[in-house]
Amino acid sequence: MKIAVLGGDGFVGWPTSLHLSDQGHEVHIIDNLSRRWIDTELGVQSLTPMDSIQERTRIWHEETGRKIHFHLIDLATDYEIFKRWLTDNRPDAIIHFAEQRAAPYSMKSDRHKNYTVNNNVNATHNVLNALVETGVEAHLVHLGTMGVYGYSTIGAAIPEGYLPVGIETLAGDTVSQDILYPSNPGSIYHMTKCLDQLLFQFYAKNDGLRITDLHQGIVWGTHTEQTRRHAQLINRFDYDGDYGTVLNRFLIQAAIDYPLTVHGTGGQTRAFIHIQDSVRCIELALNNPPAAGDKVKIFNQMTETHRVRDLAEMIAKMTGAKVAYLPNPRKEAAENDLIVKNEQFLALGLNPITLEEGLLDEVVEVAKKFAYRVDRGRVPAVSAWTKDIAKTVETDPEGKRLKSVS
Repeated sequence: MKIAVLGGDGFVGWPTSLHLSDQGHEVHIIDNLSRRWIDTELGVQSLTPMDSIQERTRIWHEETGRKIHFHLIDLATDYEIFKRWLTDNRPDAIIHFAEQRAAPYSMKSDRHKNYTVNNNVNATHNVLNALVETGVEAHLVHLGTMGVYGYSTIGAAIPEGYLPVGIETLAGDTVSQDILYPSNPGSIYHMTKCLDQLLFQFYAKNDGLRITDLHQGIVWGTHTEQTRRHAQLINRFDYDGDYGTVLNRFLIQAAIDYPLTVHGTGGQTRAFIHIQDSVRCIELALNNPPAAGDKVKIFNQMTETHRVRDLAEMIAKMTGAKVAYLPNPRKEAAENDLIVKNEQFLALGLNPITLEEGLLDEVVEVAKKFAYRVDRGRVPAVSAWTKDIAKTVETDPEGKRLKSVS
């Protein structure tokens, strides 16, 4: 297939682009490189050294003989340019990663809230609108989040997208209807993903677009089969308080002798998936598209769930790191359960990678190798969900302020 990977320079987009190219597909990355600009804004860099996208794709071609094309387009603002690209290239499938993906970043300030909504919602709508206007019949695969469901405890498993409900009619009868599982976003970022869902439902119903929405858990790990092939193909690794995902952050903290920062009680239960499984799920979704006129196909893209404090204790036991319990900068329940159905990917042949010490060791090894690149001041999570919560945020988990007093 000819596949456009929107946001293909990012944390999941890059290994996905390599994986699909390795499968023999013609891959076109479309990206505005905004994630690199955000690094500059935050004064932080990927733990792993990243070359330019042009150099990365050149190395891939040199190593494999396969070419990945790169197009600098801002999907949120360059609608006419993207529409022209679609008309000229007519891809068979589009994978949509082109959204600001960090909940803490989306809550930093009013400016960050506005940017996240404008970027994410406009990008999604521009892609859908352009598909209709150009008549390109590409299958759209979108990377969403488990966070659209929220993290409340209801004592039932979260279904894959749709909830069958009984509705009482005026005549007193009960009719059955499938509705989108009620959304309960916990941040501005998660709210944009909920808005994406409504856009997808409309365009699938109104225009017959073929859409798959992947509700993904937290991604952990560093390498995929393809990123291991050359040092310059390595994936980005975020450790900072805005973009670093919780398990990867614990592993880098352990590697640099920094306390494992657990916020609140650590009773938050989250869904997880390894980066290798993430790219494999995207391939499975591509190979099993809905038909035109079908409702949006929704998968829960996760393989296991864990409580944050249990993860911290596991890493501490494995590495000897200390655990620091800090005030929670997020507005969320102190404790929650999370039961998730993921039968669709298992039925399609996914053999999940689960948390094992060997794989965790691999991440720690990468973290130790590049520990010299860590700015310890960027490790704490300090973006607060409300102004009141901001007053309680701990910005100095290592206690350096106290140590410096003589």
